[in-house]
Amino acid sequence: MIKGALVGIMFLVLCTTAFAVTAVEGKIEKIDHKAKIIVVKTVDGAEHTFHVSTRTIVHGTEKAGAATQDAFRGLKEGSAVVVHYSGRGTEETAEEVDHVGEDGLKTAEGIVTQLDRGAKTLAVKTADGSNETFRIADHAAEDGGKDITEGAEKSAKVTVYYSEQAGQKVAHFFKKAL
Repeated sequence: MIKGALVGIMFLVLCTTAFAVTAVEGKIEKIDHKAKIIVVKTVDGAEHTFHVSTRTIVHGTEKAGAATQDAFRGLKEGSAVVVHYSGRGTEETAEEVDHVGEDGLKTAEGIVTQLDRGAKTLAVKTADGSNETFRIADHAAEDGGKDITEGAEKSAKVTVYYSEQAGQKVAHFFKKAL
């Protein structure tokens, strides 16, 4: 009985760690269409090799919404990106790729006035005094804004990378502004 419970607990622990999604920000250094990988050099100088598939969601490129079999959907070497990925062992798989540089997702900067990860909403007061409300995409709710410390959720200056979908602003990634 105890042995069965321990096996069940170990299974749950392995499943949750194997499929945890995290994000890195950087530039695409290399795209290998044949091997279906991208190499991203992160802002801290590390290089990550990500496997990309037709299931990988790409935001912020012209072909992102197009029905295409090309897993890279308009990404190019040199593109600034945020990669939301899962890892199993040493293999990292891109779940979502947000093109955040020039010609990528739209950006907004301002002070957080409300952040509710459970309800997946983010409100920001911009420099011109207007209030912007964003629906937070699933991966952004999990790993966006990790650099915002607890207690600073209503005063942190942030950069929000977003798209507009069905009349709503959707935050795909947000981070503390420098």
